[in-house]
Amino acid sequence: MDRSSLEWGELPLEAITLFIAGITSLIAGALLIPALAGAIPYYGNGLTGLILFYFALQTVLMGKTPFGDFPPSGMLLGAGAVMAAAGVIICIIPSVPAWFGGRLIFFCLAPGGIVMLVQAVLSPEKIRLWLSLKGVVKPLVIWVPAVYLTSVLTGAAFLASSGGEAGWWLVPALMLHGAMVLNLGRVLASVYKVYPASKPEAKGRPPIPFGQGMLLLIGVFMMLLGLLLLPVSLGILPFAPNAQLGLLLVIFAVQMAASGATPLGPFPRSAAMTFLGLATAAIGVTSCIVPGLLEGVIAFLVAVLNIAGGILTFIKSLGSLLGAKNAASGDAFPLLRRLYATQTALGGLSVMFGSSMLFPGVVPGLVVGAVLAANGGVLIYLMILLGRVEAMKSLVSAGEKI
Repeated sequence: MDRSSLEWGELPLEAITLFIAGITSLIAGALLIPALAGAIPYYGNGLTGLILFYFALQTVLMGKTPFGDFPPSGMLLGAGAVMAAAGVIICIIPSVPAWFGGRLIFFCLAPGGIVMLVQAVLSPEKIRLWLSLKGVVKPLVIWVPAVYLTSVLTGAAFLASSGGEAGWWLVPALMLHGAMVLNLGRVLASVYKVYPASKPEAKGRPPIPFGQGMLLLIGVFMMLLGLLLLPVSLGILPFAPNAQLGLLLVIFAVQMAASGATPLGPFPRSAAMTFLGLATAAIGVTSCIVPGLLEGVIAFLVAVLNIAGGILTFIKSLGSLLGAKNAASGDAFPLLRRLYATQTALGGLSVMFGSSMLFPGVVPGLVVGAVLAANGGVLIYLMILLGRVEAMKSLVSAGEKI
């Protein structure tokens, strides 16, 4: 059996994020062609905001920034959260100047690509090491520099096109970069299969576990969305519902492909879940870029999933909350009680959010904004509680009394 063949149900997180990023570039480049011909609308801010959110995702989940890998720290998490916030705002608020997003993307892709290329050449753990090895590692010598070089090209194209607005120079840049990123994801998946100790998570580099990192990112997204909906509902700011829904689908996609988590609860990781996640990402990317194409279908789907998932979470967490006193004692009980109470509240808020999407106009926009902001705050608080639970488990495993 070929040890380098991909096991789609067990792809590492880095490969999954690269696959989704590559798909994004290819779809964006392909959609630009009919957009330039005037056949479809094209929302440039949706693309630039989405790319910034990808950078935030890699920073928070793996400690990988546009300028290299950094050790876990609160500052790194803060930088990732700020990057995510910038991506969300640019993505869903059309009045953000296109040049602003374009310059941010240029800064991340072009100077970042150059810095990463220099690091790859000079570091003894990268190209020089890969050249001395055989087998699945060898292709990294080609694909890593190729990704960095096309990053520079794509960054320059974004700068020239005023932030991802339709321009012919973006088409080849995005398509070429997408192809390079997809190939790098494929190669890295094979490398990590043969050398699992080389995974970022195997080295203890991720700032926080995957689940907590996603809670942080979704919390930032929901809180910002809720706060922005307040001026939107008053007619002060414009709003791009297609980008909001598309970004939410991309978040779902990462969770599905990387861990099997869905709005309806966790499922075992499998090739089917990975492909479902990648397909969901493709739909989300398309929605971010093309206004009015998929909004109705996605809104209905997201609403139903949030209502069903919220009900399941509420029932399960409420049962756990009622039984927490018998399941834990000492200092563990108050912590578990807060954890289950938070999850119960989150289930209720999810039902409210889904209902507001299923019956638009029934609930005032100000109320929807408040619900979303509360949802985001609860998610971030849940992330903090889960961190405390993990710390408590570590103490128990170390034999210390709680």
